[in-house]
Amino acid sequence: MTERGGTALVAGGGIGGLAVAIGLRRAGWSVTVLERAAEFREVGAGWSFAPNAVRAADALGVGEELRAVSVPTEAGATLRTPAGGHLMRFRAGRDTPLLANHRADLHRVLLGHLPAAAVRAGAEVTGVEQTDRRVTAVYRTPGGLRRAEADVLIGADGIGSVVRRSTWPDSPAPVFQRILCWRGVTKPGSVWPVEGFQTWGRGARFGAHPLSRQRVFWFLTVRQNEPGARYDDNLAEVRHRIGDWHEPIPALLSATPPDSVLCHDIYDLDPLTSYAAGRVALLGDAAHAMTPFLAQGACQALEDAAILASELTGATEIPAALARYDEARRPRSQQVRHMARQDPRISLSTSTLTYCLMTRLTRLAGGGVAARKAARLWDWTPPIPSRHGEESE
Repeated sequence: MTERGGTALVAGGGIGGLAVAIGLRRAGWSVTVLERAAEFREVGAGWSFAPNAVRAADALGVGEELRAVSVPTEAGATLRTPAGGHLMRFRAGRDTPLLANHRADLHRVLLGHLPAAAVRAGAEVTGVEQTDRRVTAVYRTPGGLRRAEADVLIGADGIGSVVRRSTWPDSPAPVFQRILCWRGVTKPGSVWPVEGFQTWGRGARFGAHPLSRQRVFWFLTVRQNEPGARYDDNLAEVRHRIGDWHEPIPALLSATPPDSVLCHDIYDLDPLTSYAAGRVALLGDAAHAMTPFLAQGACQALEDAAILASELTGATEIPAALARYDEARRPRSQQVRHMARQDPRISLSTSTLTYCLMTRLTRLAGGGVAARKAARLWDWTPPIPSRHGEESE
């Protein structure tokens, strides 16, 4: 390894994988991202980022560009009932807007920070081998199996992580959380402006965020006892369930191309005993996949990337640096994962009594309680890296 950095392999070219690759390259590392998809396409929908994630992006050198492709959204503190009444209203000066963007826009920004040769598409990691001195990723390509060696391997390959299963064969399997989610994005300029909001129904939650180019991202989550339920017409199914909810919900649905609506089951992970083993570390959903109810999944992946890049900056002992990363990230990310699992047990309850109590208490508590809860989630600041990845005083 050189004085500035070594060689790193990143399994997974999603937001977390690209972010840590950017952070390591800034620290002088040679990085190769192995992405199983044959090509990067305009896939996915929207999401939102809280201040903790924006600080992480700043630490990685991509904060300004994240802001540039994002639109402020008030959905974090604007809660409504299906009839249109307000349980909570966003108040400037008290509440902090989130930043919403389309996954494809942010992905494009991150890809722009990496040379084309650093990202190998169509490279699906199938196994991991390591010794005291090196780690090897075995990956499948259209031309057959390949092997790549490096000083460190980062598993950013999602909830079904091969890196996790290879390195921790006894790690828990993903857990279905009895939740089904639809996501859609409206045609540009069709329903505008939208400030962002969430609507809580009994056993169902709808949310909407404004996006760039006058688009709106929306989602619907509902209780679903068994995984695998699918519908011939997702948009028609969403309209069947909430088509009589308050405006602009019907307008948003009407402005969404039917064949673009995504539908998926919500899984998360039980706590892992470690995110690091020797020269291998896990990041993002591979380490702590969580439900979307705190809007922290991608935020925690960016935090992971910032901390991991910091710990590996100037590090000469890779296992020790990864152990520090594990010590720094596991308690916080698992606490957030736990909160994200607990939230829908109340907010997505199908019980009439629970729903009535929840909405009444939300009205009585007001935005101040929500702001304090958010502050506990968002009050995170990345470390200032020293030469050997230790936090400066």
